[in-house]
Amino acid sequence: VQLQASGGGLVQPGGSLTLSCAASGHTGSTYGTAWFRQAPGKGREFVARFTYHDSSTIYADSVKGRFTISKDNSDNTISLRMNSMRPEDSAVYYCGIQTRKRGAYEPKEFHYYDYWGQGTQVTVSS
Repeated sequence: VQLQASGGGLVQPGGSLTLSCAASGHTGSTYGTAWFRQAPGKGREFVARFTYHDSSTIYADSVKGRFTISKDNSDNTISLRMNSMRPEDSAVYYCGIQTRKRGAYEPKEFHYYDYWGQGTQVTVSS
């Protein structure tokens, strides 16, 4: 299974950016796709999750109202639209997919996901 995250770059504070996550090589079920981010010197932080069976979404409090995660049905990718960006949003963003059912519902935990992409750098700076 390979995940390809793309769309990162440099954006000014208040600006917008859209990340995309494409999965290949997986033929089984996918229960959810999430975005996490990691800033220098910090741990990997949950950002947002899309759940496939009911198209529900959840967000970290720090991005709620500014970021939107969605599924593009035309190419089966998961996008993260980031608006009103702040310098503290700067990080490497990773997408992960959950391919196995879990006993406990912990969608904001890193270990909940089975495969990860390589990450894409997002820098918010003037």
